[in-house]
This record gives sequence, structure tokens and C-alpha cells, in this order.
Amino acid sequence: MPDVEIELARRLQLGEEVVLATVVRTDGDPPSAAGAKALLDRGRILAGTLGCSEFDSAAQADAGGLLESGQPVLRTYQHDLGSIEVYLEPHLAEPTLLVVADTPVGRALASWAGETGFRVLSATGLADLPAELGGDLYVVHTNHDAPDLPDVLARLLERRPPPRYLGLMGSRRHTGHHLDALAARGFAPEALARIQSPVGLNLGARTPEEIALSMLAGLVAVRRGAPGGWLDPPRSA
Repeated sequence: MPDVEIELARRLQLGEEVVLATVVRTDGDPPSAAGAKALLDRGRILAGTLGCSEFDSAAQADAGGLLESGQPVLRTYQHDLGSIEVYLEPHLAEPTLLVVADTPVGRALASWAGETGFRVLSATGLADLPAELGGDLYVVHTNHDAPDLPDVLARLLERRPPPRYLGLMGSRRHTGHHLDALAARGFAPEALARIQSPVGLNLGARTPEEIALSMLAGLVAVRRGAPGGWLDPPRSA
């Protein structure tokens, strides 16, 4: 089984949610020792062990709830030979932002998004879409003239789970024919409704950097479940 710390780093790089369980104290003579570690997701042990199947199963039973709450806890697990106290630390995945197309707007968006808590991936088009995208996925395509755009959108719409946000830069005048092409391929209206176009908040943006800022602000609003309006509208002079 892989090293726990190495596997933890790998899983976080992939955008996965995991729980790191560490034995901090033993009582009696349980089949474990202080410092024993196990890495778990919602369904299985990914690396390491707390010493026996009973302890591993107890930690597994707690993993799902910890990933929901996001709060670390101390748990005591019992065995016929003694007990262990375990520190369970959930590591929640950063949301992944996939920026498609090498454009000035795309480059600005990718450069800033990491500072607001997104794990940023980039692709020029269909040929280099990453295989591992993570569960909480946001996508912005920044070139409505890309020849492979319908294929990229089709691949993303077929993904399970689908992206939490799928944005296509451009007004409906520039993007509507791509949606028509996807409808002709058999995609249902409710699937096509997932594609947000135009993208971003209405900031009156004009430059690539301003447009990227409006997009990033919109992504944060979606992530936080906020409407994205003024908290207190500015007063006129």
C-alpha cells in the first residue's frame, strides 16, 4: 500500500477529498501504536492502517460525516485488547477551474484564480483536456471561435458528475450556433441550459483583464452561493 503522506499529496493534487487519521494515544495493549496513520475517502482506505480492520472500519464509518462538516475531531475506538484515540483531519478538495483556450482573457483568469482558492488547470482545446479534473469542477471556455468548441462542450456535458459551472465566453449572438449544433447531436435542452453564456458579472468590462475579473467574480459568487450584486450600491456624487 502506498505511503500515507505521499498518497495524501497525490490525492489533493487530483482535487480529491480525503480524511487523514492519526493515532495519538493508546490505552491497554491494542493492535496499534501512536503515530499510525490511515488515509481514507468516503468509501475505502487509500493508504496505511490504524493497526487492524476494526479500527480501520471505525474510521471509515466516520469519514463521510467529517467530509461533510469539514471539521477535525478526536475519536476513541475500542478493541478487546485496548483502545486508541485518533485525530481525524478532513482535507476538503479545492474546486478545480479549467480554463479552455489560450487567449488573453484565459491567461488573466488562470493567473488570478489560484489566489481565490481554485486549483487551476488549462487546456488549449479538446486534444489536451486533462484526464483528472476533480469532483467540484468549474469550466470557462474563452474562445467562441475555436473549431473544436462543440466537441469540447460535448465532452464536458457528458462528464459525470457534470461541471458545477460551464461557461462559454461570448454573447448568444456568437455562441448560439454552437448550442444548436449540440442540440442536433441529441443533447437535451436541460443539458444545454447548463452552459452559461455570456460569462461573468456585469462590470462594464472592456479589457481582457477586466473581463477576466468579471468572470472570476462570477465564479466566486457561484461557489459561495451569492447573487453577485452590490452589498451597498455606491451613491452618486
